[in-house]
Amino acid sequence: MSDENALFFLKRQFDTAWKLASHHLNGLTTEQCLWRPSSRGPHVFRSPDGVWHADWPEHEIYDAGPPSIAWLTWHISFWWAMVLDHSIGARTLKREDVVWEGSAERALARIDSLRSQWLAMLDEIRETDLEETVHTRWPFSERPFGDVLAFVNLELTKNAAEIGFVRFLFAQRLT
Repeated sequence: MSDENALFFLKRQFDTAWKLASHHLNGLTTEQCLWRPSSRGPHVFRSPDGVWHADWPEHEIYDAGPPSIAWLTWHISFWWAMVLDHSIGARTLKREDVVWEGSAERALARIDSLRSQWLAMLDEIRETDLEETVHTRWPFSERPFGDVLAFVNLELTKNAAEIGFVRFLFAQRLT
């Protein structure tokens, strides 16, 4: 098939990652988001001005504790917004600028908006763009843009799996 090139496979891999994410995001509630699977682990907190911020762990070793779903949905918004802003946007977004939306409904709407922006960008790029570095500014630099597309697929899959696992724990918390 003439369409079977790296871009074709990266797009198809993204579709698969999104199906996994959709499975675990579908029906997500704010109660599930704010539930903490442990007393320690990355979570979100509401500042006095009503804005929800996310913890930023100093390390990623196991004793840090498991993240909450709120933190995981924030994390998806964080890395996806950063990739979009630094690849095709103003390149001014910082981690501190990305907040949690305050509810599952708004978090899911934000993730869906980022997905729409990503799909629009994917429709615009060409196979040759994957080898270029002009759009590679976060989380890498001086690497082919195809690495950024692969990063998005990997991060989405990883975060989806983590959300699914915490949802399993939430469902079993009273048994």
